[in-house]
Order: sequence, then structure tokens, then C-alpha cells
Amino acid sequence: QVQLQESGPGLVKPSQTLSLTCTVSGGSITTSYSYWSWIRQPPGKGLEWMGAIDYSGNTYYNPSLKSRASISRDTSKNQFTLQLSSVTPEDTAAYYCTRSIYKGSDTDLMGYWGQGTQVAVSS
Repeated sequence: QVQLQESGPGLVKPSQTLSLTCTVSGGSITTSYSYWSWIRQPPGKGLEWMGAIDYSGNTYYNPSLKSRASISRDTSKNQFTLQLSSVTPEDTAAYYCTRSIYKGSDTDLMGYWGQGTQVAVSS
């Protein structure tokens, strides 16, 4: 079974860069037709797909976050990471890493989810 675990700081100051890591077990991030996404949910709001990295290392981003988000991976550690720069309080959310066999951004098609990690952006 594939398991995903998010890790990173629970509090980030405005204007700083948020860095989160997703550690994957039970499956390889290089497995063909696997897509590894970051999704977030601000308090009281819906899920927002942020971006993804696929099995070949190609990246895809939500246009609303393209200028600030960067996704990378370390295949030797079976991890992928999110960096979100210039954060504001509106970036406060629960952040999830997910796995899908589909390329798209539909959160309903994410087969595996991490438990999520809460990140607050506050001064």
C-alpha cells in the first residue's frame, strides 16, 4: 500500500518561503503513470490543487500559484517537496500530498492522500 506523509513547519512568517516534504512509502515516485500533487484547504474553504510532479520529473502548476510555487523531487529518498514563496496569511491551510494515476488536477481522482499538515502564516 502506498503511504504518504507530509512534514515541515507548522508556522511561517509572512514573506518567507514555506517548504514541505512528502515522504512516500509502499511505492516509487518514478512508477509509470504516477502523478504526485500538493493540495491545500484553507479553513472553511474547498480543496485547491496547487501543482504536481510526475514520474518523469515533469512539473505542473495551478496558474494562480505558478509564480510562487515550486515542486521538486529526490528519487533516492522517494520524496517530493513543495516550496511556496512570499507567503501571506491567505496561505494558511491544511496541506496534503497525494498520488494519482491521472495527469489532471481533479482532486476527486487522487487515490492516495497523506494525513495533511496544518500550516499557519502569521507574524
